[in-house]
Amino acid sequence: MSPQIILKEAEQKVFRTAYNDGLRDIFLGCFFLTFVIILYISPILGDFWSSVAQLPFWALAYLTIRLIRRYVVTPRIGRVTFGQARKTKLTKFTVVLLVFNVIAFILGAVAALSFGSVPGQMFSIILGMILLIGFSIAAYLLDINRLYIYGLLVGLSLLVGEWLWTYGYATHHGLPITFGISSGIMILVGLTVFLRLLRNNPLPKEGVPPEEARVG
Repeated sequence: MSPQIILKEAEQKVFRTAYNDGLRDIFLGCFFLTFVIILYISPILGDFWSSVAQLPFWALAYLTIRLIRRYVVTPRIGRVTFGQARKTKLTKFTVVLLVFNVIAFILGAVAALSFGSVPGQMFSIILGMILLIGFSIAAYLLDINRLYIYGLLVGLSLLVGEWLWTYGYATHHGLPITFGISSGIMILVGLTVFLRLLRNNPLPKEGVPPEEARVG
């Protein structure tokens, strides 16, 4: 095996150790869970204010995860600085994520303005494909294969939920059931990965600084 292949495999292993901490899974689960909660508070607050009410929840979840990563994860695995190739991948991931968020927002706004004229099945298929593509790109750029599964879960949640609602088996287009299950799976997987990281990486002994590494 050539040195370049060995170095690439080592870089991927370090990246997974540094970023595959389960906290992003938990955040994703909380993110999609808010779309379940909003369905029940919307009749009380209205569509606009119920959407606004999500923002503090997302901010709190993001801040909590940042603090956990800083004060719980980093002392165990150390601080890793990656080379330009990996930084470029992360930059591309950020750009792709932003683009897909904008597309999803525009699609949601269009659907809201033309509600009733767009068939629910068609809307679910389009949005499901967008989410599946977005998750697949994220899985490729971050080297986290379970994101492919999350993309399938979320995409199918829209289709299955629409089917349940069409045949009268569920309310709110079935999203409380399908998104609730998908969110629960993401949070459970994230907690499992996070607890495994804590178990496999105990805190260093007092006086011994965490290891700092640079992977090129």
